[in-house]
Amino acid sequence: MYEEFTQERIALLRTQKGVTARDMSLSIGQNSSYINRIENKKTLPSMQAFFYICEYLGITPQEFYDAGNPNPAKLESIIADLKTLDDEALASIAGVIKEMRGRK
Repeated sequence: MYEEFTQERIALLRTQKGVTARDMSLSIGQNSSYINRIENKKTLPSMQAFFYICEYLGITPQEFYDAGNPNPAKLESIIADLKTLDDEALASIAGVIKEMRGRK
């Protein structure tokens, strides 16, 4: 179960980042086909490689395994921006989010 999730999650997050499997492989210090082999379910990353993958993607291991968060890097960026706002601005954004959720 976790094996398949890991392999599919790497593919999803890499695609969201807009990089090729080859570029990602080389960027984390592996051979050019490393990420491709993971995504094609031929291997799994070592723990050390997994940490490099998370660092490359700009997420924590916890965010990586949070299946309810389809785009952890973008969400983290939004949260960082929200932390800079005052109470009034946060209340406005909360209202917009509630309105948007109500439209679903």
